[in-house]
Formats: sequence, structure tokens, C-alpha cells
Amino acid sequence: MSAPISSTNGDGQTNGHSHDETATQNGNGVSQEQTNGANPQQNGHEHHHDHAIKRPTRIGTGLKDRVHQITKGPPGGFDPTPLPDAPQGYTIRFIFHGASNLAPGDFVTASSDPFLHATLKGTQPKRHKEDPDLTHRTKTIRKTTEPEWEDEWIVANVPPTGFTLKCRMYDEDFPDHDDRLGNVTVKVPSIGPDWKGIPAPGRVYEAKKRMMSKRAYLAKAITSVVTHNIHMTPLLRLSMELLGPSDPPYAQMYTVGPTTWVKHFSPLIGRIAGVKVNANAEDDARVDEDQQVDQDGNKKSKTQKYDFQANEMQLQGPVPPKLYHRFVEFRPIIASIYSSAGLRGTILNKALHSQHRRIYNFNASTEYGDFDACSSEASEQFLKLVHFDEGGRTFTYVLTLDGMFRFTETGKEFGIDMLSKHTMHSDVETYIACSGEFFIRRLKKPLASDDVHPHTKTHPQEDIPGGPPKEHPPHDPAYYQLIIDNDSGTYRPDKSTLPYLKEFLERNFPGLGIITMHWEDQELQDMKENQRNVKKNEGRMINMVMNRSQSSISSAESELDDREESWQQGHKSKREAAYEALEDPHKVKDAVKSIVPGLKSERGESSK
Repeated sequence: MSAPISSTNGDGQTNGHSHDETATQNGNGVSQEQTNGANPQQNGHEHHHDHAIKRPTRIGTGLKDRVHQITKGPPGGFDPTPLPDAPQGYTIRFIFHGASNLAPGDFVTASSDPFLHATLKGTQPKRHKEDPDLTHRTKTIRKTTEPEWEDEWIVANVPPTGFTLKCRMYDEDFPDHDDRLGNVTVKVPSIGPDWKGIPAPGRVYEAKKRMMSKRAYLAKAITSVVTHNIHMTPLLRLSMELLGPSDPPYAQMYTVGPTTWVKHFSPLIGRIAGVKVNANAEDDARVDEDQQVDQDGNKKSKTQKYDFQANEMQLQGPVPPKLYHRFVEFRPIIASIYSSAGLRGTILNKALHSQHRRIYNFNASTEYGDFDACSSEASEQFLKLVHFDEGGRTFTYVLTLDGMFRFTETGKEFGIDMLSKHTMHSDVETYIACSGEFFIRRLKKPLASDDVHPHTKTHPQEDIPGGPPKEHPPHDPAYYQLIIDNDSGTYRPDKSTLPYLKEFLERNFPGLGIITMHWEDQELQDMKENQRNVKKNEGRMINMVMNRSQSSISSAESELDDREESWQQGHKSKREAAYEALEDPHKVKDAVKSIVPGLKSERGESSK
């Protein structure tokens, strides 16, 4: 291992990052100059806001506290904390070649459906300790104990002071929990320009048997007894390659590639929501006039099935550092949910993680693919995932700090118990880049316009030829506009960050017209209302909630608004009062008063 390398600028100060600097970068995110400098003045700032998660306390009911909350607002939202100083990092390609001697997760077939989940932890400082580590998931290889993934992961700004790569192998077992097949942890103390890495064909590592799940360990033990030449230890083969120094911002480790897409399907949720998709993905962009015919010349009908589709696209980083938002504590319980603190927080945190796994589940129907980064192919693949401009669809999205773009077709009809849909999409992450809603608009002419008022007709606002609902949609991204906003009550992205979101999406989806709008814009609200009317006219309204009765669908959002208003004043729901009483027996009396109607506050207590 080589000694840590620290690059300095002309003033002898450690290179940091610059928000305004545009660095020259090749396809692998490797700097073309060894010593790309940055503006050090932006790195020495003290943190203006302390957003560390703290155990929530009861909001005061005094006039001073009320006035402070009204003027300042609840903690969270846009966080101006700059990236800390960091030396120039390196771009590394990790290749997960394959594994062997894995435990059979299925007793019947004596095989598994193995995949690998990698977590990369650098030694560079973070803006906040809650910032997530980088993760990567390989494809699932079906019915084998000797998977060959040959899956690569390219990461930029890996710090010269070293890193830890933790590889967890699992047997995919949806809808049950995935069985652990073993862990491998690789620690590299330092890297430099002469670091040799682990060249191909890679090094074989023994996985920790004690990290295997009980069922997998038992299956492996039985197999080893039956077959004497098989030992218990799983093996993993991986390699690492140094590609070169990275570009700023040096403190921001990010995924360069591969840029991939994943489609997750949930038939049961699709049936509940009343959502149908084509059984054949090729039919997504085909209309009745273009239907296939059988041997007798008769048209084949499209086969449709109930399914709810969730999408993930790994875009190429880095995400602009200005896109940095924390969840908003608009009620006392929120912080405990994100930090999994206390009984209430732990229960609700697990429930929300479970909801995320249910929507973004991996199973035999999951579809994978990749695309060239920042290319017209990326734009076209995105349009395919959103079904071009068909059906007046509106999507809810979350963009993570590492450029993972998650979205589902939901809109206002989708409610989640206790918290908003963006919490589910983010998998209860404390910090994200941005969140909101978006929809697609088709232009009559391929202008690639980013003008809200283009000099041409648009669909679905107007019925124009050359695409849905009667014709095949054109695949040229220049025909389309992505209208995306910051409509998220959970993270409340700031209006001032929308230009950075536009810049990031324009780089990753070239040729597509990108329009960013603030959620309070009345024109945006009118456009969304038109989308809902188009969907309603086609009979495609989605009525779906999670952990709720059907009768509460229409009141889901108004209930959240009412809760937000009351909890900002210090009120607690009956459920919160019950959980609080379980945690602190001294509060049983107060809990009974809030739950049982008719009980008055004792004399001297402030009424609520």
C-alpha cells in the first residue's frame, strides 16, 4: 500500500471543492489533470445549522416558543452546510466477479438465488454523520450456489487515507426476508498514484460463516455432511483497479458507473391500486394500429396484467453539492422515526423500511438494464420507464445524494400512514438531494424546449397527432419536456436549488427539455390538474394507500395537514399518547386524558 497523498494548491492549502467550478472529466470520472484546484474559501465555513438528530422533546406552548416556530419554521429542509476540506481522491473500479461454495437457501432445489450488496465507507469527513454511505447491488443469479456476477462499480473521490469495502451476500427470498450467506470486509489503509489494487482475475476472500442466517447455516451443514469434499466457508472473488485521480468536489464520494435502470413489479399492489401494465414490455410503445398479427393475419390482442411499477435509475454523479436537504421535523415524533429512537420511533421506522422493501422489491419478475451515461440512450430509457406522454401520468420522485433516481406513478391518490410518500421512496434517509413530483409533456415539434410556453402545441394539454393516445409515441427525446417540481412536505426542497436540479438532469438526460418549477406556482398547479383530468377521463385513477382502510383514502392528505398543524402546537395523537405512556409510566395519566373523551384538564394546566 502506498502512503496517503494530499494535493495542495498554489497557496499551500489543501484542495477542497468549489460549487461553481466546472471540471473537465472523462467517461470514468477521472481528472485529466493531477492537481485540479478549487476555491478554498468555500470550504472553511462553519456549519450554520446544526441538523444532528436529537431525541424529540415536547414543543413548548408558550407565546415565545410559538412565535419562534412561526418565524423560523420547523428544523429541516435545505441545509447550506458546505462540503468539508478534503485532499484529492481517486477513481476506483470494483469488480465483483463471483462467489462459490455458498449455502443452498432452498432445500428442495439445493440452490440459492444469490446477490451481493456492497457498502463503501471512506475516511474523509462528512457534512453530517447521518449522510449515507455509498452502496451497490448486483443482479440476482437464479438457482445456483456458484454465481458469476462479473459486476463492476466505478466510484470517484475515494480518499487517499483509505476505505472499507463491506460485501454482504444474500439469498433473494421475496416476500420473506433475504437469507444472509456470508460477509467479506476488505480494509485498505491508504491509496496513492502507485497503488496496485487487486488486478484481475481478482483475489479470493473467505466469508465469515458466523454472519450466515440460521437457515442457510443449517442447509450448508447438511450439505457438507452428505458431500464430504465440501467445506463450510463461502468464498468471494473480487478485484480493484485504480483509474486515476478524481475531479472536485474531493469530499464527495460518488458513483460514476455503471448507469443502470431497474423496474420493480408488485402484482398485489397493482390489483389493489387498479393499475394494469402490458405483460410484454414491447407493447408499452405500441398502439392498436401497430399490433402484431398471428400466422392467419389476425391481430394479436395485448395481454395486460395487474402490476404496480417502481423504477430506479442510477445516474452519473456528482450530484451538485447545493442539492442537500434534511427531513423536516414538522411534528415531535418525526426525529425519533428517522433516528429509530424510543418505542414509537423504532416501530414506525421498521414499518417504513418495510413499505420501501414492498414497493422496491427484488424478485423473479424484476427487470434490469444499463445505458450509456449522459446520452440520448439515457433520455430514451427514462421516457420508456415513464411510458412517454401516455395517460396523463404524474410521478413522485426522490433523488438521493449518490444520484439514485427513484420514482413511481402515484400522484395525490397515494397515501402512506403516518408519513408522506417521499419517506417511503427515500427509505427513511435523513438527507437526500431533492424530492417532489414530475410529469411528461409532448411537443408537436422536436424543439427540445425548456420553455414553459413553447411555440408549439403540447400533449396532453391538447390533442395533437403523432403520438398517444392514437399513435405510436416518437422516441426522439427532443419531442418531450420533463416538468419537475419540489412538491414534498417531508424534505421541502428550497426554491433556490431548482437551477442545480435542472443542471444535473440536463447533463444526464441530454436532448430532453427540462423545466423546473416551484410547487407554489399557480401555473404548475393548473398543469397538474389537467394531468389528473386526463387520467380521470381514461379511467386510470389510482386509489391506493398502505396500512389504511379503503374509507380513509380521500382524507389521507388532509389528515396529514391537520396533524401537522396540531402537532406544531404541541398536540399529540391518541396513538402517540399511548406510545409515550408505554415509554414513561409517569405519563399514563396524561395519556388517559387525551384518549378518553370528556376528561377535563386539571386546574392550573394549560388547556389544549
